[in-house]
Amino acid sequence: MSLPRTVKIVEVGPRDGLQNEKQPVPTAVKVELIERLADAGLPAVEATAFVSPKWVPQMADSAEVMKALRRKEGVAYPVLAPNLKGFDAAVEAGAVEVAVFGAASEAFSQKNINCSVAESIKRFEPVVCAALALDMKVRGYVSCVVGCPYEGPVAPQKAAEVAQRLFDMGCYEVSLGDTIGVGTPVAVQRMIEACARHVPMARLAGHYHDTYGMAVANVYASLQLGMRVFDSSVAGLGGCPYAAGASGNVATEDVVYLLNGLGIETGIDMDRLLDAGQFILGHLGRAPAAKSARALLAKRGAGGA
Repeated sequence: MSLPRTVKIVEVGPRDGLQNEKQPVPTAVKVELIERLADAGLPAVEATAFVSPKWVPQMADSAEVMKALRRKEGVAYPVLAPNLKGFDAAVEAGAVEVAVFGAASEAFSQKNINCSVAESIKRFEPVVCAALALDMKVRGYVSCVVGCPYEGPVAPQKAAEVAQRLFDMGCYEVSLGDTIGVGTPVAVQRMIEACARHVPMARLAGHYHDTYGMAVANVYASLQLGMRVFDSSVAGLGGCPYAAGASGNVATEDVVYLLNGLGIETGIDMDRLLDAGQFILGHLGRAPAAKSARALLAKRGAGGA
């Protein structure tokens, strides 16, 4: 199959990338990061999560973030809302798109949210129904689609079953997450092929972590099957607390560099994206995880074009 001409990138840095940061990130910094990413041409920026601050302290200011946000026309700002309490708070704060999370691994589901996969999906039904009743879009996520930190490799059919449940429930798109970054191109392709038997390829997205340095390769393997939507995180922010040595989500800069090299349109301005990465890294006090960002910033510093 020929590669797609255009690809949509869903930026998850402000939520997935920051949620496990130990140091508190000020609300104003989060808002400016989201706005910089939107100005860089990202068509969707996952803004925050309406979850218990007891479990995710970094997201305690979710309502303040949404209310302070200068929204750009044509840009989506989805938020995570795993239950009705979170959903109601998200609606009150002005959210118009929400996301729910499932897992392909029974062990991960039990240890992470203390219920079975089937039970977790049951919990999402009221959220999805409430959102659809308000004509809100709902995005679904499936964690551990290739491997689980507790039970090892995950069968492709397990990921496909959960993806189908979320799609049938009303999720307009299902993001397939290699949460601990153990996937390789062949394993990822097998998983996608299994999911595509139940959910149209145009409704599937790839969400790959870079623990073993395979994320960009997995994006390319997914492109070969016709996938056209990918999640990524500016500067490679994020990580999985369940995976030893996990280095975070695939960096948006690395994905954009790959797609530019393939002649695939994203609508993203790399210079502005680099600036957004430098902005948040300056507040976190660290260097970018993205290899392309390091190289391009060094070239910029040396006066290169």
